Amino acid sequence: MGDSTLSRRSFARALSGWALLPKAMTETGVPAPPSANPILKTLAPVIASARHVRLHDDRIRDVASWMAYEELPWPDFRSPIQPEGNDADTMDFIFLTSTINFAFTDFERHVMFRVDYAGAERSDSDAMVACLKRAFDRGIPILEGSYLAEVRKTDLEEIFRGNIVMPMLHERLAIFHEVGRLLKERYEGRFHRFVQGGPQRLYAQGEGVLERLLAEFPSFRDESDYRGHRVSFQKRAQLLFWNLHARFRDGGFFRLEDSEELTVFADYIVPVALRLLGITSYSHELEQAINTYRIIPAHSEEEVEIRAFTLWGMHLLTKELNALRPPHRQIIEPVVDGRIWTHYHTTHWPHHLTVTTAY
Repeated sequence: MGDSTLSRRSFARALSGWALLPKAMTETGVPAPPSANPILKTLAPVIASARHVRLHDDRIRDVASWMAYEELPWPDFRSPIQPEGNDADTMDFIFLTSTINFAFTDFERHVMFRVDYAGAERSDSDAMVACLKRAFDRGIPILEGSYLAEVRKTDLEEIFRGNIVMPMLHERLAIFHEVGRLLKERYEGRFHRFVQGGPQRLYAQGEGVLERLLAEFPSFRDESDYRGHRVSFQKRAQLLFWNLHARFRDGGFFRLEDSEELTVFADYIVPVALRLLGITSYSHELEQAINTYRIIPAHSEEEVEIRAFTLWGMHLLTKELNALRPPHRQIIEPVVDGRIWTHYHTTHWPHHLTVTTAY
């Protein structure tokens, strides 16, 4: 399955205005990711030689032909499951939820984590957020680095009481200890002080908030090796700054100056949507492994290809959508991600299972 089904016409359209990779790469018939985005650029070796995942450009056009006429609004991240009234607390809470925003399905029983909060049942990542909000409501100092650095496993077992034991609790404990220690040592215990320490851009010659976060907080780094090439996804780190931008951009507390550089977020759910929409298809072996709930190892070729084609397929879908939308209704990739994720995150269609802290 190494050859993409991208047509020559869409190939030319995708490359319009973009810098090309060396000729040897582009002769495969696969469009080169734009050089301006450091994450998309790393996908090129995967897209050029994938063996397990295929992209179907005709389906991208078909989906865009009807999705382009939806409203596709920017999200409003004001929610009863996050603190409101104090912008610093809200920002630090969003950071905290982003540090452990991964793995909400029991890998053996295939049961999703759920919890009742504020009169509603929450599932998946919403359930994790609700548990932390419940702890915040009870006065537990979860936003303080000093607390996170010393929190015990028994404390987390109580905080994350739900229908099942929170998956990968040991890994979440280790991450809380890491970020708590770093916040305490460098930023007086609070994340908003980290944000205030540099420009409000993802990329700024090493000083952007995304660049600094990845340099200073190791648990956010999300990269894989693919046949000797480094492939970058940065799912949780990008999602953090998208959440902050969408929440604060109209109020002035935080606003990304280069939000158009965000990609979508390579997780478990968006790949399912792309499969069901016909935008991607998998080899028989990979499809069989997913449908029989076999673990797809982290950093394996199969897992890297699933995630790479998620980013690339959604990137091309966004371009097709914008080609059909008027100038005042142009959208960025996280908006399309939100449209897809909200429609499919509770689907019963099986998603790939990978034991990882990346997503």
